[in-house]
Amino acid sequence: MVNPVPAGSTAAYDALLEQGKPLYPGTRIGRPGVSKLYWLTIAVLRVIRLHLRVEMAGTEHLRRGTPAIIVANHVSAWDPVCVVMSGWWRVTAFTKAEYFSGRGAFFFRWMGQIPLRRGDAESTTWAMRMSQEALAAGGMIGIYPEGTRSPDGRLHKFHKRVLIPLLQANPDVAVHVAAVAYDKRSGRRTRVTGRISAPIPLDIRNATPDELTRVLTEAMIETGGQEYVDEYAQAVKKRRPTKDAQV
Repeated sequence: MVNPVPAGSTAAYDALLEQGKPLYPGTRIGRPGVSKLYWLTIAVLRVIRLHLRVEMAGTEHLRRGTPAIIVANHVSAWDPVCVVMSGWWRVTAFTKAEYFSGRGAFFFRWMGQIPLRRGDAESTTWAMRMSQEALAAGGMIGIYPEGTRSPDGRLHKFHKRVLIPLLQANPDVAVHVAAVAYDKRSGRRTRVTGRISAPIPLDIRNATPDELTRVLTEAMIETGGQEYVDEYAQAVKKRRPTKDAQV
């Protein structure tokens, strides 16, 4: 069982990290939220500007060293990269635990991402505590509550299973939404446009999970202008024919 540990000190972080290792036996999880290789990785990622022309509005709403939670839409694997490379910020995201065992596992360790095993209460509790450590260190937490990339470019229903615990664990941290969109390739570069909102007014201590989710969904629609469908993205994906089934 993961015991509560007060956030904000090296000793507290190291203790929490040790508590997390048995949750992922045989898996190297790095140092979520405080990886020393983070800034080097971001510097390398900025080379991607040769491939993507990113235009992100609202970056003035975020400031390096000031904790924040960024609730983002998810239309491409490039989404987190585009948000991070728009400012010199440390953004830590929740990442499927299996990604820490795959071929690109080093990338997620270098970026200091937080492993999370879906449906595992102990893993979720630990991840929430680790998010508090990342925020206490002046970092930001990124979350993609659609749960998977949009299969049709529309904004889909938000999952509450990680979003609500994250908000409730950090009720005094500013919450923003970030919406990213991709235009058709022009020449050799893809034009990426996005917007980061001002802090969203949320009464986290008193609002119900449904109320919090509704306010954030409405803020995302207003910020990004995506068409919204009140259905989970994964359900839409399951109905879509596979390439082998297409004629």
